[in-house]
This record gives sequence, structure tokens and C-alpha cells, in this order.
Amino acid sequence: MASQEMRLERDSMGELEVPANAYYGANSRRAELNFPISKLRFGRSFVKAISQIKQSAAVVNLELGALDEEIANAIIASAQRVIDGEFDEEFVVDIFQTGSGTSTNMNANEVISNVAIEALGGELGSRTPVHPNDHVNKGQSSNDVIPTSIHLAAAGAIQDNLLPALKELEDSLRAKSEEFWGVVKTGRTHLQDATPIRLGQEFLGYTGQLELAGARARTALAELSVLALGGTAVGTGIGMHPEFSSRVIVRLRELTGLDLSETTNHFQAQSTLDAVVAASGQLKSIAVGLLKIANDLRWLGSGPRAGIGEITLPEVQPGSSIMPGKVNPVIAESVAMVSAQVIGNDATIAIAGQSGNFELNVMMPVAAHNLLESIDLLSTSSVNFAHQCVNGLEATGKGPEMVMQGLAIGTALAPIIGYDAAAGIAHEASVSGENIREVALRMTDLTEEQLDEILEPLSMTEPKA
Repeated sequence: MASQEMRLERDSMGELEVPANAYYGANSRRAELNFPISKLRFGRSFVKAISQIKQSAAVVNLELGALDEEIANAIIASAQRVIDGEFDEEFVVDIFQTGSGTSTNMNANEVISNVAIEALGGELGSRTPVHPNDHVNKGQSSNDVIPTSIHLAAAGAIQDNLLPALKELEDSLRAKSEEFWGVVKTGRTHLQDATPIRLGQEFLGYTGQLELAGARARTALAELSVLALGGTAVGTGIGMHPEFSSRVIVRLRELTGLDLSETTNHFQAQSTLDAVVAASGQLKSIAVGLLKIANDLRWLGSGPRAGIGEITLPEVQPGSSIMPGKVNPVIAESVAMVSAQVIGNDATIAIAGQSGNFELNVMMPVAAHNLLESIDLLSTSSVNFAHQCVNGLEATGKGPEMVMQGLAIGTALAPIIGYDAAAGIAHEASVSGENIREVALRMTDLTEEQLDEILEPLSMTEPKA
């Protein structure tokens, strides 16, 4: 195999060979060689966010007279190309790297710098006329850019992807609640028969979970919309024009449509990941809710002959390599696995949040990756759950057929004949195999007409005097 053509670059640590056609530079290359840990890299949302920060910084530095016009315009144009996704493959640094994310910040600085250098007719890796530190990174530090990028990327993903996805699933569940409202079946508590419930009421419960999921996502969005930019190295703002951060954030607000603001306490914003930990906790709550719904649908559709079988799930693929005709609830299983992943991501983020030593957190890259992955997984799986499972659910006749066989319908007798007598009827029905109505007819003075009224399942699905 032919050896890769290389170029020789020099940075603050000396000379280093870099692939000749790479838009990243020596700093990124050192990190690439230092951290051959995994195949995990920052994805589109993070690359876009950090590039939006670099572009906005160049615009503001030009306005403040801190950058030459030609250099600033070259940075602005090159950053736009990175924002648009032309150079995603140039972001080569592993997630498991320096805890501050400095290597990723320099990866962005070098790529934008080299794209600008090329556009101005310069040589890749020359660091002139556009320097990655002096020009692209002007007024910034990795220590405020990386937490700002995390917040910006996550807030954008919640606004653009997660909230619409949760709303779509909520609407699908609400539609099924309305469709199933007339279906009365046996409720279940402790996996045992309970009093009757409408199938639509069960789905109304799921709908409520999605309403609250949306509210939780909006809470996370609000907290993530507060940015650390402006603290530079340790929160003091050293090396930055006093108006720099506020102006950059105004432009980011215009660029993204997000309700962004600068933190009122830079020391807190850079030394902790509290907002990320809190947002991940909200995502975990959403995942737990989705897991409950997915498992309920699997159980309600279990069978088709020997299970509960009160609903049918859409058949989307063969379920077995050995059992012909078997079809499994694979979409719900997919949602369950996504939920498990999000819950696991939250555990990592909680540990990362504890690693804010003095003025800086040193587990930012893995926290960022896991937070963004959780948002993406919840977004895509919610839409898929709606499209390929919930929208195609159908009620069977099994729930209504079995409702009168439930022993807990004897609850309706308790206000009339007393709890102990009703419990005795339920026990007798359990032993004899009769239903509650049959036993009550021979063990009480109630008439058939009275029992028909008292034990009417639909009447048990709402309060009555």
C-alpha cells in the first residue's frame, strides 16, 4: 500500500507531519495520534454549533476593529462552509481526549483557518495569512467555547428535532385514545385484574406522559440557552474585548432563532456541567416514560393466541429465523433499547458533572457526546414509534369479551353490600370459576336487573354517586 503524502508543520511544540491534503493542522494531528481510543467523533450538530461561534466571533471582531477586514471576511466565509457540512470529515479528534475539549476547539480553529488560507491563495498548514489562534480563536478560550458549543448544539437539537418528535408521538397517542374510547376492558394493577377501564383511557395516560415529556424538554432547552461564552480561560474574561461575548451571543440568537443569553456567573458556567446534568436528567425522564409505553404496548399485544392480545401491533418484519409466521413487536423493542441507552448516557453525564475541578470541568467531550446522542435517539425513535407502531395499532375484541370475567368488578358491589361480602363473592367466583354476576345472583338478594345496572362495565370507568 502506498504511503500517505505528508506535509511538515510547526506548532508551539515543534515540527510534526500532517497529511498533505488535510484541512486540520498539527494540533489536531497530535490529538489524533494521542487518542486512538474509539471511532466516536463529534457529529454534525456540534461541528455546526462550534463553527457558528467561530463565524460570529469573526463578525464581532471585525466590528470591534480587532481583525483585518480581509482576514475576518475569509474566516466568515470559510466558517460558513464548515457550518454547511463541507468539512465534517476533517474533525478527526476522538471523543475520549483532553477533558476540556481543547483539541476539538483547535480542530475547528485549524480547519476554518486552512479553508480561509486556501481561499486567499495561501498554503495549507502555513498558518498565514489566517492564524488558527490569533485570528479564528481571537477573544475566546476552549474553556468557554466548548461549554458554549455543547449548550448551543443541544438547545438547537431540542428545538428543531426533539420537541417536534415528541409532539408527533403525542398526537398519535391522542388519536388512538379517541379511537379506542368506546372499548372497555379489564384494568390491571400489579399485573392482576383490576376494575374496568376504557382502552382510550389507558392511551390518554400515555398521551399525558408525552405532554409532560415536552414540558421537560422545554425546561432543558431554557437552561441550555444560557451560554458560558465570555469567561475565556478561568471565568475572568482575560484577553477579550468587554463587548465581545454579548455581541457574539446577539448574533448567535439571530442565526439560530434560539432565546440565547449570556450567563450572569461565568465562574459557575465554566467550572460545572450542572445545566448539562439537569438536561440529561430531563431526557432520562422522557426515556423512562417511553420505556413504560413501549412495554405496555408489547404486553397488550402479546400473543396472538396465548397472550393478552387486546391490541394488535403493525407487522413490519418476520420475527423468527426458525418459527414460520412469527411476528414480534420490534418497533417497541427498539424504543426500549433507546431508552436504556439514554439512561446509561445519563449515568456517564452525572459522573462527568462531578469532574468540575476548581475553574474547569474536565469531562466535557464525553458529556457533550452523550447528551447530543440522547437527544438524537429520543427524537428519531419517537417519530419512528409513531409512524411504524402507534399509528397502526388496532383494538381486538378480547378486552371487551373478558371484562365480565374479571373478579375486580365486584368492587362495584362493595358500596351496596359491604366490602367483606363483596370480597366473599370474589373469592367464591375465583374458586368456582363463575363470574361475579353469577355468584352475586345466588349469594345476595339483588335481582338480575339490579346486578345488570351495578355491574355495567362502562359505568365503572368514571366516578358516580
